[in-house]
Amino acid sequence: MKRQQVFDVAAVRSIIADRKDMAGAMLPILHGIQEKVGYIPADAVPMIAGELNVSRAEVHGVISFYHFFRQEPAGQHVVQVCRAEACQARGSEALAEHAQNVLGCGFHETSADGKFTLEPVYCLGQCAIGPNLTINDELHARVDADKFKRLIQAKREA
Repeated sequence: MKRQQVFDVAAVRSIIADRKDMAGAMLPILHGIQEKVGYIPADAVPMIAGELNVSRAEVHGVISFYHFFRQEPAGQHVVQVCRAEACQARGSEALAEHAQNVLGCGFHETSADGKFTLEPVYCLGQCAIGPNLTINDELHARVDADKFKRLIQAKREA
């Protein structure tokens, strides 16, 4: 059973009000909510739909189409493993499998202890020195299994 998530409704309403008249307002609204709340709460969807005069399905479609948007709160640390072709050629598939084993969760999931959310990312712009990943937006290059374990252990101990 999922826990009911609590979020700042007033802040979400303010973001929607501030951005609803922009051209292509849905993406700026969604980005603003995720920046403020950390994810897009399900209860925000009808609020957005109502203000933009679109269906809830349309809002949900945009949220689910873009891998950047989260529908659940992230863990304390967000680990993004590059899945683009250049990193794949340098071993990111093995790194991705290793990351899932070490963290005990798949992509778009959070570890049981709530510390790590694992996400795919498609190109971090460091193709020649892959495989790459970020932890909380900090870039790490040439990541192998041992380096991954050290990076995760450092975050666990911090």
